Order: sequence, then structure tokens, then C-alpha cells
Amino acid sequence: MQIIVTFASRRRRKPNFFVLDRFLEQTAARPDQVFIVFENERYTYAQTDRRSNQLAHALSAQPGYKAGDTVAMFMGNEPTFLFTWLALAKLGSPAALLNHNIRSKSLLHCFSCSGAKVLMVAPELRSAVEDVVPSLTPQGVTVLLMDNHSSTPGILSFTEKANTSSDCPLPRSLRSHITFKSPAVYIYTSGTTGLPKAAVVNQTRLLMALAVLSSSGVSSEDVIYLNLPLYHTAGFVIGFIGSIETGSTIVLRRKFSASQFWDDCRKHNVTVIQYIGEVMRYLCNTTKRESERDHKVRLAIGNGLRAEVWREFVLRFGDIHIREFYASTEGNVGFINYAGKIGAIGRVNFIHAKLFPFVLIKYDTERDEPLRGEDGLCLKAPKGETGLLVCKVTDIAPFEGYAQNQEQTEKKRLRHVLKTGDLYFNSGDLMRIDQDNFIYFQDRVGDTFRWKGENVATTEVSDILTICDFINEANVYGVQVPGHEGRVGMAAVTLKEDFDGRILYSHMCAYLPSYARPRFVRTQGAVEVTGTFKQMKLKLVQQGFDPRQVQDPLFVLDDREKSYLTMTSDIYQSILSGHTKL
Repeated sequence: MQIIVTFASRRRRKPNFFVLDRFLEQTAARPDQVFIVFENERYTYAQTDRRSNQLAHALSAQPGYKAGDTVAMFMGNEPTFLFTWLALAKLGSPAALLNHNIRSKSLLHCFSCSGAKVLMVAPELRSAVEDVVPSLTPQGVTVLLMDNHSSTPGILSFTEKANTSSDCPLPRSLRSHITFKSPAVYIYTSGTTGLPKAAVVNQTRLLMALAVLSSSGVSSEDVIYLNLPLYHTAGFVIGFIGSIETGSTIVLRRKFSASQFWDDCRKHNVTVIQYIGEVMRYLCNTTKRESERDHKVRLAIGNGLRAEVWREFVLRFGDIHIREFYASTEGNVGFINYAGKIGAIGRVNFIHAKLFPFVLIKYDTERDEPLRGEDGLCLKAPKGETGLLVCKVTDIAPFEGYAQNQEQTEKKRLRHVLKTGDLYFNSGDLMRIDQDNFIYFQDRVGDTFRWKGENVATTEVSDILTICDFINEANVYGVQVPGHEGRVGMAAVTLKEDFDGRILYSHMCAYLPSYARPRFVRTQGAVEVTGTFKQMKLKLVQQGFDPRQVQDPLFVLDDREKSYLTMTSDIYQSILSGHTKL
């Protein structure tokens, strides 16, 4: 309830109050407190504020940029990422957070759909950008390398300019055009179909997100371990934005490491950790050590934690309170499990349902569509039964959709749900509510599966497969692997000519990040379709990649050989045993 009161009071403040204003409040209140710890570096709130001022002044003096223009950030987990976002907020510029794993056409697509005029690049990603500069330069795009020097035509060095710029505060007038409906950040999701889409997170959504950590009892005395990607909602919104609200210290790490996780927690006196389901499973799979309960971690907040891993984690690593939550980047409803009920993502209550009018509706997984009655309206799923989560679109629960992608935005809108003419957001997630009103995530539907913490759009992968010279049609789906979260990618393909594992491997590497590349491929004489010409996936999913069940030629991706090799019983058993890593 306090979250709603705080949010409502901030919405009434004049001039308008945004996340940046909360950061400036924290800087004034605790200037000398450490805000960011990264490797051997430490930055206080005041130092962070001054460095972001330098970046903002340097950018505002850059030809080809004016305050308010969208800027794309192509960076990994490092302090400069946080400084840059704050700088852009001070200039009133929305930030497009590009996944640093994307390359080539996917990188160009993600940049262009945000409408950005400037691309800011980390030094270690220079080569990836050099590949696309010939396409960006004719569009008048300014590419700024966060380094002192650049020898590449079309890529300008930026760090030296920032180092010599003023660290004085920027005038508020630069962001006077911002409203609550203005885009604050674009976060990319593969949601349902097609290439990654830029989900629009507006200022209202970001302001609301400030409360996630504070509502779980996090305070300025806490130290938060952030090793999830900052380009994703969990790392950026929960870890970074959430810490701005609480005035906490962030221990930032480039990427997750199971072997160094607890050592880092001990070294930095970490009290709060973030997770996705895979993180917890990896930690539970590490070799047991006597010191693994020797830490100060009291709270873990995240999503995607399976009940059996939850139990094992708490049993092994001590009395750590788990706050499992549910949310999606573009969605308009979320839940958080304050009660600590193992396996649940939250508990339904009257006030929450009033503010965010959601419902579970019956869903036909075979036809991949909601079930409707004779009146054309959707049917509510009874308590205890699985249904599709949909939430009514309102001013408080908006659905902004995807930048420059009206077609995919419309696909997430569901009309005529409970009344003729009403409008709901289609989450694409199946849920179940038990008799005690706890809500549980069951599965994703349709054309998306989740692997390595990332959503993989099957249509995107299919499209890329079919531009390979020898592939005619492709049916992509996710299959479960024992001991792994989510589903790994697999494709059933028809061929124009002989299958070539090396060519396919090179093709996949050129177009897709590693998590989206199909690990298994089976070749068929024809792709099976339904009466409405939708590709049939259920039987393929059930057969998986077991060579005893699949009569078609079956191949497995092998990174060492840089090819797709013939699947054998030995390889299959090695995957099941965990000896072969996926």
C-alpha cells in the first residue's frame, strides 16, 4: 500500500518528478556514500553525479546531437553504462539499451528501430560496430567510442572530450519537455515473433519500478550484488533503478560467475543478491564448500526459480529470504511473492486486482489462441486451472508497445475479452491461481521459448534459417533438457540440397547470438502444418532430440568443430549427463 501512496504523491509533484530527481535527492543526502563498486574502482554518489555531468556536457557539444534525441548504448556491465544513462536522463534523452551480444543485421535492426541518432560504444565492442559503420554513416549516425582514441573512420573517440568537460550540473530546462508518457528507455525483447523489438518503457513505468527493492525492505545500508545484464529489465530496472530509490551500494560485475559468486559476496559484505532461475541452479551445482554459509546475504530477489531449486538453495546456503517476482519488459502487470511461498510468483489481493485488472482466460494450446464462448468473449479459467494471463490496458496500467513496430504491438493487444470492445495486454504466459490465491507461472505459449535467461523468438530464427542457401522451410521450437532451466532451441527443416553443417554453423553465428542458435536440427521431407497452415510443433517438442525417437537425420551444434555434427547415442547421453555443456 505504501508503494502506491509514494507513487501517487510523486505523480502530483511540480515540476514533474522522475527517477533522475530521486538520484539527485540521494546525491544531496549521501554524497560521500559509495554508490558503485566495480573491480578495483569505487564511485560515490557525488562522483557518479559529476561524471555523468561531464558525459552530458560532452555529448551536448557533439555535432549531430541535440538534447532530447534518442541515444543507443552498446555497452557491457561497467560503471560507464550507469554514468551514461544518468547523463542522457539529464539531457532529456531516451536511451536504447542494446544487447551487447547482437551483431551484424540484428545490431542494425535494433539500432534503427529505436530511432536513435547517436550510438555510444564500449571499447571492447569496437569490432562489432566496425562491421556496421558502412551502413550507419550514410544515415548520418554519430558513433562515439568510449575511449581516448579511435583510428576507425566513422567512429569518433569520446572519453577524452568527456574528461575535459565541465562537471557542473546541467540546466533543468534541457529536460523540461519530458512528461510521464515520454519514453525513458527502450529495452529489447524477442517477446513473440520477429527480430528483437524495442519495448517502450515510459517515465511512469520507470517511476513505479523505483519501489521494487524498497518494498522488499532494502535500505541505504544494503549492498546489492548486480551481475545480471544491464541491458535487460532485471539488471537495469530492479538492480540499478531500484538501488537509486533505496540509496544502496551496487557491487557491479561484468557477468555472472558461479565459482566467484560467494567469494564476491564475502569480500564486499553483500546483503542482497539478484537472480534469474539459471543463476540459482548454477550455484546449487557448484562443489560444496565449508564456507558457503559464511556470508551476509539476507535477501534474494528475482524470477524464474523452480520450486525444487528454491528448496535446495535455502537448505544449502542458509536462511536467505527469497522474493520471487513476475514481470515482463513491455507488460502492464506484475506480481511479487512477499509471503515466501515456495514456487509462487505472488499472491492475488483485492487492491492489486483493482489497480491492475487482470484475469486468467482459457487457452487452446493446440490452436494457439484463447477459447471464446458463443458470444465471442473469452472464458475465465476457474481457480486451480491454468489460463492465459491478460491485463486490462488503463492509464495506470498502460501498454506502450514496441517502437516503430505497430504490427507486433497489435499482436500483444487482445480485444473483446470480458466485454465487447475492451482492450487487454496479452502476456503470452500461462498461470494458475490456487485455492489460497497464490499465483504460479506455468509456461509460455506460442512462438517463444526461454533459454539462458533470454527470450528466443521462433519466427526470427526460422526466418534466418530459411535464408541459408540449402534450407527450404524451417520449424523452430524449444525442447527441454534435464537439469536445465527453460528450453533449448531446435529446428525441423526441409532441404533444397544436401545439408552442410559447417555452412549452417557459420550462417547462425553471423546472424544470431549464441543463446538463439538452434542446438539441434532435424531434416524432414516436409514440414507438417495444421488445417490453418500453422506449423505443428507439439509432436516435435515431445520427441525432442533423442535419436531413438527421431527417425529423421538429426544434428547437434558443436562449437569446437564449428559445425553441426550427426547426433549419436553417445553424444545424447553426454548431454543428459551434463558432461557436454549446452
